[in-house]
Amino acid sequence: MPRKTTTIRLQVNGEEHALAVPVQRTLLEALRYDLGLTGSKQGCDKGDCGACTVLADGEAILSCITLAADAQDRKIVTIEGLAGPAGLDPVQRAFADCGALQCGFCQPGMMLSARALLNSCPQPSLPQIKEALSGNLCRCTGYTKIYEAVQVAAGMRGPASRAPVASERAAASDSVAHAVKEIVP
Repeated sequence: MPRKTTTIRLQVNGEEHALAVPVQRTLLEALRYDLGLTGSKQGCDKGDCGACTVLADGEAILSCITLAADAQDRKIVTIEGLAGPAGLDPVQRAFADCGALQCGFCQPGMMLSARALLNSCPQPSLPQIKEALSGNLCRCTGYTKIYEAVQVAAGMRGPASRAPVASERAAASDSVAHAVKEIVP
């Protein structure tokens, strides 16, 4: 039995697209497989992890549980479209400056959730930041640097000074080596 398809029009990152897709195609699948935009990650396919978060008319939505047809007539922004002509979005720059990037899998969804928050609340409190990002799971960090990055993007603070990761690791290795040398002559 042939699969039923529908033709939809999507505006993604400022570009219009007409797609013939199966009626059950999710927005995430349309973005990744039909448009080749792989920045939105396919994590859980249940709306639990937030890795697939995109903006729809400025609001964070989970593209893995949104049908592509339901996104028609909405302005969709993926991580590929977040930067503007002047360069990186302040959220992207703050994530880099604050060391909030780890493996990168959750970061596109995390950044888009942060952008949605800042669109609606330009100077959020820490509890508001935590609530806005609560649907985005990260297995690599303790979230501290992520929350800091949102505050930096909002202009509420500057990034904390930090040593580069290589220096921190080198310093730790040097201290261990020095301690071993003292113990073992």
